[in-house]
Amino acid sequence: MFFRTLSLFDEEFFFINRFINCSSRICISGVKSCSMKNTTVLCIEGNHADKTTFSSALQKKGFTVESAFSGNDALKRLSKVNPDLVVVNAASLRSSGGRICQSLRNEKKSLPQVLIIDKGQPPEKTAADLVLNLPFTPQKLINRIRLLLPSDGKNILHVGPIRLDLEHRRVRCLGKNERLTPHLSNLLKMLMEHRGEVVERESLFKKVWETNYTGDTRTLDVHISWLRKAIEIDSDHPKFLRTVRGVGYRLDV
Repeated sequence: MFFRTLSLFDEEFFFINRFINCSSRICISGVKSCSMKNTTVLCIEGNHADKTTFSSALQKKGFTVESAFSGNDALKRLSKVNPDLVVVNAASLRSSGGRICQSLRNEKKSLPQVLIIDKGQPPEKTAADLVLNLPFTPQKLINRIRLLLPSDGKNILHVGPIRLDLEHRRVRCLGKNERLTPHLSNLLKMLMEHRGEVVERESLFKKVWETNYTGDTRTLDVHISWLRKAIEIDSDHPKFLRTVRGVGYRLDV
């Protein structure tokens, strides 16, 4: 019965290898478009002459750029500037950037972050959404920034540190950025819409798979496991997506 039921979900099982190998509030209408003219970037850069900087290049491409010269300076400006994204040019600051990214994440959990580090420097565990090693062109940075910004505010859900792009089926959470299958996207959407509430297994299964058959919902457990890999730092010890034994699941954010 188990394998017969799973055969209905071939798309997810075709996707599993790619998925596993990939590495505070609900807000739908309040997210800005990613149009560069409407996008504010807080750029944290030093002024060492021997280091590459990107503020000018971002301005030339139409971004509104606000500059900060240290992590403390950035934290002071964060609420005033209300940026759409932060670029931490750690190479120009001659630091790893790890503490700066973590401080920014603690202050504003859903804010996208790009960390730039020196050539050959191994990336450390970081709160940044994306880490880039120099050298690279300004256009590469801009292309990566576009991927981190929402394309349409109507299709973005924010709950705590979790940002779900429904149009592109991508989820970002605490430095992770993963692509989801349609069922995984719908499953996360339902849990986000009922954050803090226990959602019964049968209700999840019926809604996400659009079926009245609930005789075997073990495929739901498999999808929950995949979803934890996408949003949890440690999927074996989940902090967000909790199991309520005998009942269902709850998203704690």
